[in-house]
Amino acid sequence: QVSLVETGGGLVQAGGSLRLSCAASGRTFSSYDMGWFRQAPGKEREFVAAITWNGRSTYYAESVKGRFTISRDNAKNTVSLQMNSLKPEDTAVYYCAGQRSSTVWSIKQANRYDYWGQGTQVTVSS
Repeated sequence: QVSLVETGGGLVQAGGSLRLSCAASGRTFSSYDMGWFRQAPGKEREFVAAITWNGRSTYYAESVKGRFTISRDNAKNTVSLQMNSLKPEDTAVYYCAGQRSSTVWSIKQANRYDYWGQGTQVTVSS
């Protein structure tokens, strides 16, 4: 029903900014809660940020709170992640994901998501 493609990754210096975008194809995008997850080499995939289908609620991992901002534009079928004050520990592959009918708990759980993008590499140098 939904296909996701992430863009915007790259190499930046610590303290810099980067904006990731996720383009969705499908006719039911606005019905899905959306999240961003990341996975560093040898690490588990971890929750970064999420936004409900109507954009009324957002959620952030403690490690990115105050630095990252998630947003969506249902008219354009896109979800974005603005990343500011980047740190080397933010280095990872970032994934966009969709989940239908999430809860406050499940919206933060990778194994509860139904659709995933291919990922985009973010590298932050010291």
